[in-house]
Amino acid sequence: MSLTRVRRALIVALAGAGLLVSGCARPSTGSDRDDPAKPVTLKFWHGWAEPNEVKAVNDSIARFRKLHPNIKVETVGNVTDETMNQALRAGGDDAPDVVSSFTTNNVGQYCSSGMWADLDPFLEKSGLDKKKIFPKTLLDYTRFRGRQCALPLLADAYGLYYNKDAFKAAGISRPPRTMSEFERDAVKLTQRRPDGSYKRVGFMPSFRMYENSPDRLFAQWGPSYFDAKGKATLAKDPRSKKFFATQLALIKAQGGYGPLEKFRTTFGAEMSSQNAFLRQKVAMHLDGEWRGLMLKDAKAKFHWDTAPLPVPDDQADTYGRGSLTGTVIGVAHSSMHQNAAWELVKFLTTDTGQVVDFANAIHNVPSTFAALKSPELDADPTFRSFLDIAKNPHSSALPPSINGGQYVTALQDFSYDVEAGKVPDLDEGLRKLDAQIDADNLQSEN
Repeated sequence: MSLTRVRRALIVALAGAGLLVSGCARPSTGSDRDDPAKPVTLKFWHGWAEPNEVKAVNDSIARFRKLHPNIKVETVGNVTDETMNQALRAGGDDAPDVVSSFTTNNVGQYCSSGMWADLDPFLEKSGLDKKKIFPKTLLDYTRFRGRQCALPLLADAYGLYYNKDAFKAAGISRPPRTMSEFERDAVKLTQRRPDGSYKRVGFMPSFRMYENSPDRLFAQWGPSYFDAKGKATLAKDPRSKKFFATQLALIKAQGGYGPLEKFRTTFGAEMSSQNAFLRQKVAMHLDGEWRGLMLKDAKAKFHWDTAPLPVPDDQADTYGRGSLTGTVIGVAHSSMHQNAAWELVKFLTTDTGQVVDFANAIHNVPSTFAALKSPELDADPTFRSFLDIAKNPHSSALPPSINGGQYVTALQDFSYDVEAGKVPDLDEGLRKLDAQIDADNLQSEN
């Protein structure tokens, strides 16, 4: 699981650097005239590599083969988006028929380039109503400009992990639900040594901290990134300033940017046994649903639990929301067996039993309404918190754009400067950020 998360981060970095396929690429021409009932061999490329993940994929293929014995599936794992897109551009017999990706940020590129086939005709032909199968937020990150070139495979939800022992010692009875409670509890949970150095912080607010990317924290405000014409709107959205003001207040309340950054550099690697939450250097921690399994495997020496992240005080009624992302899957436009490929995609994404089994196997959130309600899902209450976040109507995902995660990278770089006190005029800074995002998008359009 650790390598998977590292690869996801690498994919986002590649997208931000413009190393993935551009919107003007011309895909090889495939065929949707094949007979899916005839013997055929499909190539399915995916990014999973850990032994338990690969086994889960292979078990899924075995279940599919029982329903479609005429369709043989050859899987190739540990594939990055860059490698996949190079193969799709080249086309030919070696290219994949079914493709998947760990990052939703690149869906805009997949759709606009045409390299991933539009799935709406296949859904219609199969009599499937996607709006009744998948939560809206998950559908939003699998389409771009009206083109449904991907479907949700499994989802990731982000929430709050908290140290129950530390809460009890600090006299805190429940996890914080609003940002004012979050700041108050973070201060109560912060401990210092006799020399004034940190022993533990309530919450490490740094945007460079593990999964603390600004977009995941910003999701608690329900921001809008683009208007109907695709223009960046961060400077016009009052929630942007409120988000940064809250972040800066949280930093100040726990001792300031410099001291916190110095303490953060003592943290071990995120996916290692030296993880800061596992080592009790932080009492509250932003992370995804997979962290729970890792804490159990590591036999954490304290009691812990999960909850949604707090929300702004003036949006208290949205408590329970969170940031969503996930794995997406589609049919390669270059495939000469698109109907057979669709049968595999349809099974992996819409068969309730399959979605539940796969979600349980790799400890991810299922991506259909039916699977989210299934009694066969992992009953662990610490995992159920993330299922509730995924079902919450206020939860949100990053909107796709034509150049992948480039706007996310721009926001991240800007956020680093804000927390370090390098942006004296936030309004002006946000206007410049919008201008940069718009210029980057325009360049990708051309």
